Amino acid sequence: MSKHDRRENLRLLPSVDAILQTATAARIRRQSGAKHLTLLARALTDALRREMLGEPSGDKNYSREELLAEAEKNLEKLWRNERNSGLRRVINATGVIVHTNLGRAPLSDEAVKALTENAARYCTLEYDLTTGERGRRGARVENLLAELTGADDALVVNNCAAAAFLVLTVLARGGEAVISRGELVEIGGDFRIPDVLEQSGARLREVGTTNRTRVSDYERAVSENTKLILRVHPSNYRIVGFTHAPALCELAELAREKDILLYEDAGSGAMFDLSRYGLTDEPVISDSIRAGADVVTFSGDKLLGGVQSGLIVGRGEVVEKIRKHPLYRALRVDKLIYAALEATLESFRREAAVQEIPVLKMLSATIEQLKTRSSGFAEKLNKNRGANKDLKIEIAEGKSVVGGGSAPTAQPATILLALEHERMSAAELEETLRFSNPPIITRILDDVVLIDLRTVSESEEAELLEILENI
Repeated sequence: MSKHDRRENLRLLPSVDAILQTATAARIRRQSGAKHLTLLARALTDALRREMLGEPSGDKNYSREELLAEAEKNLEKLWRNERNSGLRRVINATGVIVHTNLGRAPLSDEAVKALTENAARYCTLEYDLTTGERGRRGARVENLLAELTGADDALVVNNCAAAAFLVLTVLARGGEAVISRGELVEIGGDFRIPDVLEQSGARLREVGTTNRTRVSDYERAVSENTKLILRVHPSNYRIVGFTHAPALCELAELAREKDILLYEDAGSGAMFDLSRYGLTDEPVISDSIRAGADVVTFSGDKLLGGVQSGLIVGRGEVVEKIRKHPLYRALRVDKLIYAALEATLESFRREAAVQEIPVLKMLSATIEQLKTRSSGFAEKLNKNRGANKDLKIEIAEGKSVVGGGSAPTAQPATILLALEHERMSAAELEETLRFSNPPIITRILDDVVLIDLRTVSESEEAELLEILENI
């Protein structure tokens, strides 16, 4: 196509005003606002102009009507992509329980209620109703953490990386932190323990080997410059075979003998023994305190089942020193985090966590329960889809995943719904579900779309069923 022909086609480009008069634009305007819709329309005409001025793939003539229809279709797509880039509720049917990309732990009903009823408006964030005077920020959450873990005191910051950075800055800056080579891990999201140590102003002193470290290795490394011994739980990384690591109580005894501190970064935050659910390597926070750790940090949004936060518990004088450091104010959390975390911790205190906290409910679901749910769901789908016979569903055995950097070797047995469609590939079916309302996030294995009801709440089953019935 000649330059002249391309210029002729450019004259047929729809104007911004023409795009704004379409039915699609009228529908979108109610959500986007007129000003933003105009920006989208301008972006579309610019994109069409660049496309038409580019290298032609062959002779092609346009009509004004075709270009307007193309612009309207692209407006719909552009608006959908913009909306999908924001936060939206999804149904997690992947079987990954603590799914980092999907917001990690879903909140309990009590935590959601606390957000909307206690924290969404004015609240007692720093106000004492008893005295009518200023109160301590987060006092209730700190007291609950101390009670549940057996620690003297507690603090909350915005994530576990921040907790580690704060602890090391306050307790080890200008000195050495002794750590096993086998614990110099990258936990996720480029969070590397050596980098945190470096930024905190502490110097790293590696001991032992990748797979074996003894108490004597730590003892030889301690000098007048040593501020603390650092123990890091490897989270999503495991070394198996010829391995050895000293017990935490052994490190605590050495720390007391050398008059230095023992700090454990425990990672996922198990509040009780989860071995009955296949998680055998997750440290229980109260056990770490009982073993003699001076300070322990862990996550509030993994196995604890709450919101993103970094939790710090330990000896009273150590935690108070951290609390008084200026960096704490930069890392502290807001009223929403405190509200959701308080409700989550109260579930643990009344010993109802397994029944109320979604992550623990999912972990504790038995294969018999999942088989009953999955069989019932498949029966309803086969009964209700009527003439829609293109979708086929089968029951299969499989594995769920704990996720979130927790328990990489634990893969609970599960029951899967395996979906195939006569007129769609697995990739097309997965995309259709992903673009549904609400989006259904699945996984594909061996060209089959899989749904794991372990991570689908019972309250979401009706929505999932309706979407599948109407594909």
